[in-house]
Amino acid sequence: MKTASGTKRVLLVDDDAEIVESLRLALEANGLEVLVARDGNQGLALTEREDPDLVILDMMMPKRSGFLVLERLRRTKDDKSPPVIMITANEGNRHKAYAEMLGVDDYLRKPFPMDRLIDSVKRLLG
Repeated sequence: MKTASGTKRVLLVDDDAEIVESLRLALEANGLEVLVARDGNQGLALTEREDPDLVILDMMMPKRSGFLVLERLRRTKDDKSPPVIMITANEGNRHKAYAEMLGVDDYLRKPFPMDRLIDSVKRLLG
């Protein structure tokens, strides 16, 4: 479900208010509509209801981790599942490998340059 103006919609799933705010501003400055979920369960509910074009997902969150959200998205939506960029402060390569196995589209370690994220978003939104 696209907005009437054809604006692409990005769902931001992160429990860190500062990160959410800075990402939201950067994404909106690039002409995107931003939806925000504060935990994994809310993220899944919003994905079901709003059908975003892209999901930016934090790994460590209350209620349901980014991994569990990603796994659920990939299992339930088949090929209609939106692209997912996972962001994490975690340094481990094991986590990256696991995210890739689950079908993540991009994986960024915090702190990352904002233009690196925006490039990835633009590439995945085509």
